[in-house]
Amino acid sequence: MAFEDLTARARIRDAAIKLFAEKGADATTVRDIAQAAGVSPGLLRHHFGSKEGLREFCDEYVLDRAMGIKEEILNDGKLASPGFMPSVHPTVMLTYRYITRALLDGSPAAAKLFDRMVDVAELWIDKVAPGVTEDKRGFATVLIGMQSGLIAMHEHVSRNFGTEMLETEGYTRMVKVLVDFYSTTMLDPELAADAHRAMDELRASQKEQ
Repeated sequence: MAFEDLTARARIRDAAIKLFAEKGADATTVRDIAQAAGVSPGLLRHHFGSKEGLREFCDEYVLDRAMGIKEEILNDGKLASPGFMPSVHPTVMLTYRYITRALLDGSPAAAKLFDRMVDVAELWIDKVAPGVTEDKRGFATVLIGMQSGLIAMHEHVSRNFGTEMLETEGYTRMVKVLVDFYSTTMLDPELAADAHRAMDELRASQKEQ
């Protein structure tokens, strides 16, 4: 592709991500995206085929960008760098708003995005905590479900925080609390073993019926 085409493609992508995050994909038209990107609707279709094709591309791009930031934090130790979080914070907030809209719209694209997030989480568990569970797929699914639950309940979370969860103050408070959850063992080993055993017994009893 010519340099101009690559530039236009990136402008279309960025405009679509912002509009999908603000309005949702259903409420955003091809004309809206083209106007925001400063291109013609025909050029959008040339690059992405349709709004659905563009949305699929944006879903992958946003998720890959989010995971890239997480890898910089976990693998490269960037969290300790004073300028790192301020530099990526606008991207993080846009990503969060985008995923919030995407997961709540109930479309096949939303389901595909959720499944992709579970795939990525399973790979992440394999990499950073391979011994945390015997059921990695289940663990990854519950992890994404819990995080998505915060998204789905963001109005209630915001009300109890006294500030909007999708703004900086509410977001940083939420993340600090999540860090407390993830870094604290809330069940002692004996109780955890009892819970696992009880679930195994329940499953076995249902199979016998």
